[in-house]
Amino acid sequence: MIRTIHFALPLTLALSVITSPALAGGDPNAGKEKSALCAGCHGADGNSANPQFPILAGQYPEYLIRALADYKSGARNNPIMKGMATGLSPSDMRDLAAYFSSQPSALSSPTNW
Repeated sequence: MIRTIHFALPLTLALSVITSPALAGGDPNAGKEKSALCAGCHGADGNSANPQFPILAGQYPEYLIRALADYKSGARNNPIMKGMATGLSPSDMRDLAAYFSSQPSALSSPTNW
């Protein structure tokens, strides 16, 4: 049993990292075109300069899709994001997630380590 866990866990983690962008199913180019409203708070590439707004660049696409869906449904409570997410279709959410997840994050640059 322990051997199975030692083998299966790393394999599962590796596959999730490799397939993560593919699972989102979005188009990063379409996401970039749809991201103009996001840029006001989160920055054009998702690297917000204001600590009040989360950095979206480099985030897992599944997380971004879920967050947008939760704002839209009201499961996450933020009036500004609720308004932003209300008009987004599932395809829009996937495209935005594909775009922002493909951007390099300022938090992971070697100068910030």
